Amino acid sequence: MNIAVSYKDVEPRAPVEADVARLTGKLGKLLKSYAPDLVQLHGSFEKHPRRVEYTFSLNLSLPTGTLHSTGNGPDVRMSVKQAFGEL
Repeated sequence: MNIAVSYKDVEPRAPVEADVARLTGKLGKLLKSYAPDLVQLHGSFEKHPRRVEYTFSLNLSLPTGTLHSTGNGPDVRMSVKQAFGEL
């Protein structure tokens, strides 16, 4: 699985990267039927400029289609959990 994560105005990267790695591992177990080179996961973090709210967007590209999910929350880790739960 090819993974790319971008950050825009998000500070605490170490705990967030650990959560993303753990949830990506769980997702990888579900996608074993696809060739690893054909699966791409793109994530993007953003902080709302006027509110204390974070958004995490996920795009999962598979040979059979593309899935998109978005998570919003008061902190970064909540938005990650919500986005992976929706995916």
